[in-house]
Amino acid sequence: MPGRITIGTRGSKLALWQAHWVKGALTSQDDGLQVDITIIKTKGDKILDVPLAKVGGKGLFVKEIEEALLAQKIDLAVHSMKDMPAELPDGLCIGAIPEREAPHDVLISRQEKPLADLEKGATVGTSSLRRAAQLLNKRPELTIVPLRGNLDTRLRKLDAGEMDAIVLAAAGVKRLGLAHRISEDLGAEVMLPAAGQGALCIEIRENDAHITSVVGALDHGETRRTVLGERAFLHRMGGSCQVPIATHGKMIDGQYRLAGLVAEIDGSHIIRETLTGPADDAERIGIELADRLIGLGADRILERLQESA
Repeated sequence: MPGRITIGTRGSKLALWQAHWVKGALTSQDDGLQVDITIIKTKGDKILDVPLAKVGGKGLFVKEIEEALLAQKIDLAVHSMKDMPAELPDGLCIGAIPEREAPHDVLISRQEKPLADLEKGATVGTSSLRRAAQLLNKRPELTIVPLRGNLDTRLRKLDAGEMDAIVLAAAGVKRLGLAHRISEDLGAEVMLPAAGQGALCIEIRENDAHITSVVGALDHGETRRTVLGERAFLHRMGGSCQVPIATHGKMIDGQYRLAGLVAEIDGSHIIRETLTGPADDAERIGIELADRLIGLGADRILERLQESA
């Protein structure tokens, strides 16, 4: 029905916040539009006792939703962009990328201490190899402990004393009104974020002219260019949750500046570079930056990690 569409989403509090935000944005531009929300449980929601790197990486949080989209059970999907694999299934595309929320990570500690003040041996919860590697590079004496589950679950484990601190994406913390819990903002100079972090992905079927027109107004041009540059870097590096890859782009005075990083899991060695160029060349810059890191030895790190996975 042209006047009724269905959004597919995961069922976590954050995922539902994101889906309802998209619903509100769509109905605000067309008050006659009826929008339903369907919750779809993904493999990543079901397997919570194994690190992401051990059970398949990014596709864990989107595959079942994408299958529903291809089967026309839903009309569009709302994801966190950082959960999106570097390649999309045939028949699907990114219909819109709304304006980005804060892309960086934050530290939340039980005693409200910043990273530099955590005691030697303090336990920090994260299942992200990207976060773990950068934490250990800055503070090799910390102890990294696996941490899965939605944002509420992670905070509950922290408050129960299961660890001294946790690292989360700032966007999710802020979207759920929990900014008061933040002990320290970990800017890109301390911890480079994941590709697309802080941005939403509205995924649709290719050649669906009606849905393309419906979601088009939600697309934010600068965010799209910035994120697609990051994703081009990720794709060139063959990135997933199974390897510590990070990247962050931003527009500065009409120029696109992209930073990229590949690290050993234990943080003992990090290869990091930055490349700047014309704003309209974001994807090319992403590819060139990846090639530069590969030339500096990032490919050898990735090969070793993939062989041992």
